[in-house]
Amino acid sequence: MFSEIVKKIIATPVYEVAKESPLDLMAILSAKLGNTILVKREDQQEVFSFKLRGAYQKIHSLAKEELKRGVIAASAGNHAQGVALAAAKLGCKATIVMPKPTATIKVNNVRRLGAEVVVYGDNFDEACAYALDLAKEKGLSFIHPYDDTDVIAGQGTIAMELLRQNPEELDAVFIPVGGGGLISGMASYIKTFRPEVKVFAVEPEGCACCKAAMDNGKRVILDKVDLFAEGVAVKQLGALPFEILKDNLDGCITVTQEEICSAIRDIFNDTRAISETSGAVGLAGMKKYIRETSAKGKVFATVLSGANINFERLRVVSQLAEMAEGEILFSAKLKEEPGSFRAFCSAIDGHDVTEFNYRHSDNSNAYVFVGIMLGAGQKREELYAKLNGLGYEITDMTGNSLAKTHVRYMVGGHANLASEEMLFQFEFPERAGALRKFLDAMGSRWDITMFHYRNLGASIGRVFLGLAVPPEDKDKLKEFLEGLGYSYTLEKNNPAYEYFLR
Repeated sequence: MFSEIVKKIIATPVYEVAKESPLDLMAILSAKLGNTILVKREDQQEVFSFKLRGAYQKIHSLAKEELKRGVIAASAGNHAQGVALAAAKLGCKATIVMPKPTATIKVNNVRRLGAEVVVYGDNFDEACAYALDLAKEKGLSFIHPYDDTDVIAGQGTIAMELLRQNPEELDAVFIPVGGGGLISGMASYIKTFRPEVKVFAVEPEGCACCKAAMDNGKRVILDKVDLFAEGVAVKQLGALPFEILKDNLDGCITVTQEEICSAIRDIFNDTRAISETSGAVGLAGMKKYIRETSAKGKVFATVLSGANINFERLRVVSQLAEMAEGEILFSAKLKEEPGSFRAFCSAIDGHDVTEFNYRHSDNSNAYVFVGIMLGAGQKREELYAKLNGLGYEITDMTGNSLAKTHVRYMVGGHANLASEEMLFQFEFPERAGALRKFLDAMGSRWDITMFHYRNLGASIGRVFLGLAVPPEDKDKLKEFLEGLGYSYTLEKNNPAYEYFLR
């Protein structure tokens, strides 16, 4: 299989529609990290993504009769646009099944390219299953986004260009992984011609199907996937990619949402390109590797795999990027007495304050919610030690999901009337009507004591909910939650709630 893919890469027809993307030096980040950082600019393809390569290679290989009947694909967006454009170039009708949370910019562009769009399912796996049913029913050729040797070879042409553009020193390549088509194609070529170059798979923590497969020695189906980087939100690594990668990976790296957003900002600072969340996953993994290994003087490359992002999502990206670059969150307990607020402000003078929330609650103590961006040489532990020494009780909330996502936007006082209150965080695929469906299902069974909804950029909706639930209704509540179909977390004794909202 390895040699077959490499032969197809070398004899590729993809340059009939794709272009050789530039390999850019990220000068600012290179200087900051003490390593040479190179980025392959697949955002410069006509569909702003690498997916055009694999789609064209596959559709080009079809017989005339197959082209006449048409093709069908399932995709969260980038593969869809690649198939749509490739089919149009080859005079072939295309149908694309897209999951409901797909970014609007991707859906609209697929239609612009002439393909028929069918919206179905909450994630790629559901959309893919439906597309396979339609392919069988209508006699269409299914163009798989990653589990196909021609698609894998088309994506692998990126590695052929990369090694040609940088023929000298190259220590490692960091490649984003969803189903595995891109990394298996690139690894096939790199390990054939430059086996000393390390190849790392990079995935978001919430959808690390490649790492799960490598750790278990077999493909694993994840219970759920985080949709934040929807372009790589896949429950299971592809069968062909697994066979290629199990003996040809040098490691798997997982990254957080904050680390991905920080990488998006790095890409913008160096290139003025705006990456989509999945497009910056590789760079996020590279930065994490450099940080954890203290690498210096090395040459590293990654792929900016796509730039199809809704403009409205940049607000969330900016907020999360700050947290990856040194923002800390904490609460401080103050005595409620004249001058205490001013004294605390003096205690944190000299730090870059990003958040400061306070509301008078009672006459004994007060809690302030503080965000600080640490500068060079400033350490969280030293700041907390200083504040503790001045008599302030400090609770770190930097890693507190409830505090980061909801409470920092809700600080406003305590509710003395909310008895028997139970707290939940919900996460669901964002689409038209999703919030209404949530509220309709909730109905009027229990009193809602608190509600905070946040859209994280058109792909994920998050709700923080307080319910007044009598003890005798606990079993009914559990039955309701399990039947709702949304991922949820029961919050117990969370200090962010206790200090600012209880």
